[in-house]
Amino acid sequence: MADRTPASGKHRSIVAIAGVATLGSLLFGYDTGVISGALPYMYMPAAAHGLHLGALEEGLIGGTLLIGAAVGALLGGRLSDRYGRRHNILMLALVFLVGALGTAFAPTLWVMYPFRFILGFAVGGASATVPVYLSETAPKRIRGTIVAIDQLMIVTGQLLAFAFNAVINQAYGGPSLTITADPGGLLQPGTQSWDNVAGLQSALGGPLDPSTWASYVNHLTIAGGNGSAWRLMLVLCSIPAIALWFGMRVMPESSRWYMVQRRYYEAIGSLKRVRDQRDGDIVDELDEMVEKERREAALPKGTFRDIVNTPWMRRLFLVGILLAVCNQTTGVNTVMYYAPKVLEYAGLGTSAAITAQVANGVMSVLGSALGLWLVFRFRRRQILITCIILVAVSMFAIAGLFTGLIQPYMAAGTKPPLFAPMLVLAAMGFFMLVVQSANGPVVWTMLGEMFPARVRGIANGAAVFCMWVVNAIITFTFPAMMSNLGGGLTYTLYGVVNVIVAIALWRVMPETSGRSLEELEEHLEEVYTRPGDTVPVQV
Repeated sequence: MADRTPASGKHRSIVAIAGVATLGSLLFGYDTGVISGALPYMYMPAAAHGLHLGALEEGLIGGTLLIGAAVGALLGGRLSDRYGRRHNILMLALVFLVGALGTAFAPTLWVMYPFRFILGFAVGGASATVPVYLSETAPKRIRGTIVAIDQLMIVTGQLLAFAFNAVINQAYGGPSLTITADPGGLLQPGTQSWDNVAGLQSALGGPLDPSTWASYVNHLTIAGGNGSAWRLMLVLCSIPAIALWFGMRVMPESSRWYMVQRRYYEAIGSLKRVRDQRDGDIVDELDEMVEKERREAALPKGTFRDIVNTPWMRRLFLVGILLAVCNQTTGVNTVMYYAPKVLEYAGLGTSAAITAQVANGVMSVLGSALGLWLVFRFRRRQILITCIILVAVSMFAIAGLFTGLIQPYMAAGTKPPLFAPMLVLAAMGFFMLVVQSANGPVVWTMLGEMFPARVRGIANGAAVFCMWVVNAIITFTFPAMMSNLGGGLTYTLYGVVNVIVAIALWRVMPETSGRSLEELEEHLEEVYTRPGDTVPVQV
């Protein structure tokens, strides 16, 4: 049958497939990274064309996207199992476009919040679908590297966001507003940098506590400002959304998804579109897929209940949740979303902090490029556990800088020396290099490959749902933690959490490298099956 069945369309190299599909991951990166440069402009008063954010609104801006991402990951896995990986990515491209345009042109925060949720839904759906699509499409000889490209595209999207933020910020000359009257008498009327206004806060070494400062800003008479720069930053992500939609229209569906649906001819035709002589005999790969499908032919399509009721699947799923959560407990998104804010706490000006964020983006891309080699050269366990240990060291280093070098100056109402925020930036850069070279590639690769075929979409989506929930909690709480606990205690807590996570991974994390998906499923069933386990009866 394999010899007689033609390819279902033009040959597509796995590199081309990865390049197009991971545009969804580039959008993921851009949409999560762009907010770091947009927030300083959003903080400006409405009269200066900002959104007059406070700490609560800042948390909600990030949190609503991440709640949407959690829902998108959960439903995205189910939808990709039902309708196909390619179909799901096509639909998500349209959702990305609607969310991007809605957030960019929202007239108020209350209009922006639902569009941030929509945009988050697309981000979460892509995070649950793209790695599965790549892992099911790539040959086993380079599966880890191909799925690691997904992580590279995420951080490339973040770098693009940071770079465009910096360019737009420079073009606008940094956040500024025109004050016509200051009843408090602290600022001269005329054009003022937003740094001068924000610098009056006690958290930045100024004389006003948070509530007094908010009241002070509310009583300023403002004639205008350049706060609308954030809209331009956000609207740019509509361009790759359009490219993703057109690109995926000429890509094949996952052959393994067709096989699970028992659409055998389409599975063969799809597989022939993406294999060449370097990938070995296509018949051998088809035999593995068919044999696995035959063993499960009597079973209904997988549901979440199957995961809960099957002991080895349940244990594997809990390990998947741990892997997904450790992707966020590193604290990576405290840097991605809030690095300019952290650098401002450390004494750097707003414009300089937005530009400095580009350095973190560069380190992320370098780390992800290094990750392509690491996942090819080393085993998954040793990469990830080493990463988490180095992350803990980075967190303790940043905590030490705040405690010993920055907070004493802030307590005295003065600015820290310029080298202080530069040292924090260097620690952040090392942190991003470590996280993106190891944590991201390993976690996303394993989540795409470790679950059984018939529940892969549901299990991956549910694990990524947990990831986004933790991300939302961290994003929502971090601004308040920095304001109330200070950088020293905040980053110490993150360091302690990562020590605990490293120990947990050492105890329960499996090894998944060097096996086909079918071989891996059999291996993990052996690893997580315990004596006395009962097999659920299928009705």
